[in-house]
Amino acid sequence: MRRSLDATDLARVAVFAALIAVLGLPGSFPVFGGVPITAQTLGVMIAGAVLGPALGALSVTVLLALVAVGFPLLAGGRGGIAVFFGPTAGYALGWILGAAVIGLVVHACGRRPVVWRTGLAMVSGGIVAIYAVGLPVQSLVTRLPLGETALSSLVFVPGDLLKAALATVVVSTLVRAYPRGFRRDWGAPVRPAAIARA
Repeated sequence: MRRSLDATDLARVAVFAALIAVLGLPGSFPVFGGVPITAQTLGVMIAGAVLGPALGALSVTVLLALVAVGFPLLAGGRGGIAVFFGPTAGYALGWILGAAVIGLVVHACGRRPVVWRTGLAMVSGGIVAIYAVGLPVQSLVTRLPLGETALSSLVFVPGDLLKAALATVVVSTLVRAYPRGFRRDWGAPVRPAAIARA
């Protein structure tokens, strides 16, 4: 049964929205079609893993809402509603889906996160899900065929895989060092049933 959203949850959502914004401060490096390489996806990955699907997606939504009203919180100091009409729009919106997918996979069936599942989550949510939203929008805005857009975007994959690996290490370390930060009950260790005596 799900617990209701409380003040601590809202504070954690705000903290991770701020983390994603801060990761944009170093700026970005535009490659193909004006889409920048940025560290902000790393923040999205960690937010989804730590907060879970609902709160992870909410933290990204809060950030994007602030961007929409004009706060320059995206890499390179970008902000304003115009951001959502450019070639990067789909990738930014894809962060919401990405965080949700990551949270679902990392915390599948209420189990404690393990390295292999966390890594799978980072790739499936932090790369595949984001590209699934970002590529079609980029193709539409740039008026290039989807296949050509996808092929040209392969230049981003090595960097995204590096961020996925780094996020996996960060989350795995947090699970060991500060499991309370996840605010999840992963259940008590399973103990063998006692053998009844005759």
